[in-house]
Amino acid sequence: MKIAILGKPFDENQAAFIQEMMDDLVRRQAEVTIVDSFHEYLSQHITLPEGITTFTRQDSLEGNRFVLSIGGDGTLLDTVTYVGELQIPILGINTGRLGFLATISPDKIAQAIDALFKGHFVLEDRSLIRVDTDPDTFGDVNFGLNEFSILKRDTSSMIVVHTYIDGEYLNSYWADGLIVSTPTGSTGYSLSCGGPVMLPQTNNFIIAPVCPHNLNVRPLIVSDRSVISFEIEGRSNNFLLSLDSRSRTVEAGIQIAVRRENFNARLVKLNHVNFLSTLRSKLNWGLDRRNPAGIPV
Repeated sequence: MKIAILGKPFDENQAAFIQEMMDDLVRRQAEVTIVDSFHEYLSQHITLPEGITTFTRQDSLEGNRFVLSIGGDGTLLDTVTYVGELQIPILGINTGRLGFLATISPDKIAQAIDALFKGHFVLEDRSLIRVDTDPDTFGDVNFGLNEFSILKRDTSSMIVVHTYIDGEYLNSYWADGLIVSTPTGSTGYSLSCGGPVMLPQTNNFIIAPVCPHNLNVRPLIVSDRSVISFEIEGRSNNFLLSLDSRSRTVEAGIQIAVRRENFNARLVKLNHVNFLSTLRSKLNWGLDRRNPAGIPV
């Protein structure tokens, strides 16, 4: 079995779990390849077995059965851009903080690897958002799992985002910015702006203003079969476009349209983990002084 690994630096107390994982993969005769930057970091913190190869962003991951993302949710978002339209299943191992997408804790890595080899898992397709701009802004990696944002820069005054759905005028948002979120991203930036939580299989986008000047403007749910386009104006001639963790400065007059990408991100979910249990554990739903365990009463 071929397995690719991407990751970010982790706490020293988690090194033993990563070492155990690497040793386990070797015992199972897995063919392991590690992204070059993470390979360099790992070589300084654990003992890597012989025969491990490396890859870069320019290399294709075709032929790999799984991709392991070791880090936080941001690492998994980056991993999606490496996989792209290959749709290789991604297992998120959480060595970061929140771990909403990367749900496997370090002490559960051994159990997760065993589940991969035994087939005790399910695959969950997550929709992606695609951004097309003129002039081009994000190149070949113009898709994201969480959200696309239009934001003002630094301390400049608010901007106006004229928004259209399938060519029909929706609204002009006077705000610090505007977010278009996928269902996966509904628990991220959009949630902090008052947007709703959506189940992963919901076929919608959320349009949510960031600090709107008009308080009667609220987040809006639209079909992800729609094409949403924008025109931006403001006192500044420069604005910020953000696609998950990637940000670019653009000039006024840029043409922007977002739609659902033609392919999905495919996440590995173990049998004991689902979106509803993640909501309860990560957002502390149900926790109350009267019900400290969060158990239905």
